[in-house]
Amino acid sequence: MQKIPGKLPGAMARNPALVLLILLAVAVKWAAFYPGFVETWYTYGLYPLVARIMRVLLGWLPFSAGDLFYGFVVLVLLFRVVRFFRLLFRRELSRAYFLLALRRTLFVVLLVYVSFNLLWGLNYNRQGIARQLDLEVRQYRTGELDTLTRILQGYLNYYAAGVTEPGRDEFDRKRRLFAEAVATYDRAALTHPFLHYRSPSVKPSIFSYLGNYLGFQGYYNPFSGEAQVNTTVPRFLEPFVTTHEIGHQLGYAKENEANFIGFLASRHSSSPVVLYSMYFDMYSYAATELYRRDSIRARQSSLALHTQVKKDITAMREFQRSHRNPVERFVSWGYGNYLKANNQPSGKMSYNEVVGWMIAWYRKNGAGALAPANPVAP
Repeated sequence: MQKIPGKLPGAMARNPALVLLILLAVAVKWAAFYPGFVETWYTYGLYPLVARIMRVLLGWLPFSAGDLFYGFVVLVLLFRVVRFFRLLFRRELSRAYFLLALRRTLFVVLLVYVSFNLLWGLNYNRQGIARQLDLEVRQYRTGELDTLTRILQGYLNYYAAGVTEPGRDEFDRKRRLFAEAVATYDRAALTHPFLHYRSPSVKPSIFSYLGNYLGFQGYYNPFSGEAQVNTTVPRFLEPFVTTHEIGHQLGYAKENEANFIGFLASRHSSSPVVLYSMYFDMYSYAATELYRRDSIRARQSSLALHTQVKKDITAMREFQRSHRNPVERFVSWGYGNYLKANNQPSGKMSYNEVVGWMIAWYRKNGAGALAPANPVAP
């Protein structure tokens, strides 16, 4: 068995890489307390360069390099666990082994923490879209929520009446789905330059089927710069999931902001399928919040939903029900705590907070700001 002389602090002193990681971790934590600094020097300084390089290097690959990386990490962890128990059963564990394991674990944890924040995670601490659009996001009344729900319902019903199955079938081709999302951002950037999206890198997740049981529809991989979309969820959800994940790529890390960015971009789409997907999501968030406050009013409102919308809601619920399992609850709990640790105290409820952004948006710009920017017939 390998002998490790000295104590952990001594080992740290002899490892300049470990010392550097500790200093960088402290610097990252310090920067997180200054949103203005993060916005200026990171979000509009370092991050666009880093993100663009990653997308250029990996975006051309037809598969997800980030998913392969995650798969490799899982295999390494499994190997380490098996090796640990093998040594345990053989009674070959020693103080030297644990000191070495502790030092390596500290190094890996610091490396992941620093890499995550420098590659993307510091965006959790930026000033964000409220400052960019001069929005005042504050408490809202139930009446305002009811108004928002009814407006969104109107647009949702309008596109539900005209979105055809052949129209949806076109988006079964993932290249078409992703190309339309990119084109949507191109159009949105003419009005909102901060939505300019260069060097696209949007891909189906290799773990899509597994994701159905773990409860994710999409995610952004900060270590590869790729936007991942679960392409096995009900297809009417996929267009908005895609625009949401591109929002993460543009540096909007918080889920409520990525949802709002997805709305802001999608309303510039020329595709009725994308518009339907966006209004379906936004209506779902608003209706859920309305139900929490006034279930009677929410039920009355839902009676006016188009038949196609009711059919899709049923399909979505059946899909979720068919994939429920004990592991999903554990993953959901872990993800919620991850969000809380990254400046989103509401955890998974952060997604629903997009409702506050929507109300702030139409308070400032009028109800017309909830309409498609360039109305298209379904």
